[in-house]
Amino acid sequence: MMLRLLKKRALKAMEEDFKLVDFFFALPYTYVVIEGEKGKAVGLVMTLPEEINEYKNTITGASLRGFIEKADSLNIIERTLGLAAINAVSQYYLEVDAERNVLDLVEEEKVAVIGNMLPLVQALREKGKEVFVFERNPKLWDRETLSDALEYVLLPEMEAVIVSGSALLNCTIDMIVERSNKAKKIILVGATAQGLPEFFKGTGVTHLASVKVENVEKAIISLKLGSFRGFGEQSKKYVIEV
Repeated sequence: MMLRLLKKRALKAMEEDFKLVDFFFALPYTYVVIEGEKGKAVGLVMTLPEEINEYKNTITGASLRGFIEKADSLNIIERTLGLAAINAVSQYYLEVDAERNVLDLVEEEKVAVIGNMLPLVQALREKGKEVFVFERNPKLWDRETLSDALEYVLLPEMEAVIVSGSALLNCTIDMIVERSNKAKKIILVGATAQGLPEFFKGTGVTHLASVKVENVEKAIISLKLGSFRGFGEQSKKYVIEV
């Protein structure tokens, strides 16, 4: 389970006694804010309401290590807070030099996109790519969307695979990597993909395309107001090779 590996590596990477400043299990994003000697960092995770079957968890007290320890829980709420905590630690240590676009990375012709990310899908098709879009949530389907049940059959044919970071959260990432055995690139994208590249060494993921929040205070206010683009103006997009 990839989340179990990320959890182990995040706990090992923590070289400071971080202060847990804020956290929120919410829509559209769950977040965890920490503070260390270099300042504050925020870890983001797209909340998946369709995965929630009951609103309870076993967390009784808030702590950064406590959240991370729950990252591989079978409870979706615990898993979401755990991954957000891992991302917060990752973002604290991550250095981003310049903005990059994931589209510049994809040279392959036969591309799978896991998670119906419409702007990205449209841009790939405009570049002449043969794009196969897989989506678990029926509310996000359109006429060209395939059920995620077909990933098992079709992924071995793909030359590149672009995966929503939510695949970490719903625990499908391991199967996706295993079935994408011919893909030259497996790119984890979105706010949920904020982990440190070294956390993903040896997993099969080749690149991370995410966002670095530079103004934590402003971003958190926007997120508390429920904005899907709450961290847009306060963040920088990046693509990093694992």
